[in-house]
Amino acid sequence: MSNQKKRNFQIEAFKHRVVVDPKYADKTWNILEHAIHEIYNHNASGLSFEELYRNAYNMVLHKFGEKLYSGLVTTMTAHLKEISKSIEAAQGGLFLEELNRKWNDHNKALQMIRDILMYMDRTYIPNTHKTPVHELGLNLWRDNIIHSSKIQTRLLSTLLELVHSERTGEVIDRGLMRNIIKMLMDLGSSVYQEDFEKPFLEVSAEFYKGESQKFIECCDCGDYLKKAERRLNEEIERVTHYLDAKSEAKITNVVEKEMIANHMLRLVHMENSGLGKNVLRKEPMSKDIGEDDAFFVNDKFTSKFYKVKIGTVVAQKESEPEKQETRQRVEEDRKPQIEAAIVRIMKSRRVLDHNNIIAEVTKQLQSRFLANPTEIKKRIESLIERDFLERDNNDRKLYQYLA
Repeated sequence: MSNQKKRNFQIEAFKHRVVVDPKYADKTWNILEHAIHEIYNHNASGLSFEELYRNAYNMVLHKFGEKLYSGLVTTMTAHLKEISKSIEAAQGGLFLEELNRKWNDHNKALQMIRDILMYMDRTYIPNTHKTPVHELGLNLWRDNIIHSSKIQTRLLSTLLELVHSERTGEVIDRGLMRNIIKMLMDLGSSVYQEDFEKPFLEVSAEFYKGESQKFIECCDCGDYLKKAERRLNEEIERVTHYLDAKSEAKITNVVEKEMIANHMLRLVHMENSGLGKNVLRKEPMSKDIGEDDAFFVNDKFTSKFYKVKIGTVVAQKESEPEKQETRQRVEEDRKPQIEAAIVRIMKSRRVLDHNNIIAEVTKQLQSRFLANPTEIKKRIESLIERDFLERDNNDRKLYQYLA
């Protein structure tokens, strides 16, 4: 009985080699190629995705993975070259709209193609170390569209012109800007940085260099600093609406450098600045001004020849709601200072534990105010959310600098 059971379940190898139709690969690929054309031409509703998946599955199973993959690259590239011509032909303000529309179409097509070729994505591609289908689609879009000789320069100049228009008071389509910038980010951080962020920071430096020279000739110190603060807030808002969050620190550094740091000595000596010679002290003491220098009033300054007018607050009793509002305003004003201190420390140290961050921030800010450890902790959390810092995977009290 036992031997009979073994014979019933014994499986023998085929005695003859299975012969595949020599034209099988070509016939099957033609079916799949036609389907890809239909997807890009918005005719996918008539396709049987189950049948297409089975065809792609069988091609990989019968060792035609290379034919399937190379055919995909060739077919997608051909479609993207046609799409490129359509985008290039768009005139004026329609250029970004056409680019955005074609980008959305490409993503939808890419999703359907990836579903059909899922088996190849999971088996053939990892085994041959080729680029996965979705990533391949992004790379081909980057190479044939974004880096097209007739699109790349035009795209950058259009984006920079829109930013300039917004800076000079015009209203722009922020939603469209956000979509285009997100596309660059989706194509990889290097694409966003090289094709937009670096030129953006360069033209921003030129813009604020020119604006600061114009303002400093016609404004007193107080008005000038208000204009600088308004510009700083505008750039932070711009990042919030349509730029990468990591660009915030970079663009605010540009504004601070061009509008404040580069004119610090002039601002110190401006009429009505309240910042006369010897009244303002700097740490460290030197003629040069660095990003980490601290300025504070020299309360030991006296002079028989000069009078320095310092604004005074008329003493009056505040109501409890007014006191609360004042406290909140002070806390809000301190937040960016605490964050700036954290970023400076982490940029220098790269990795630091929680207690040491608290200690170093407190020490760095003690000449201005006593930082609340709870508020420092909140600022750390905020910087983590905005991808400036991250927690160590093994030690949650250890932070690493990212930006």
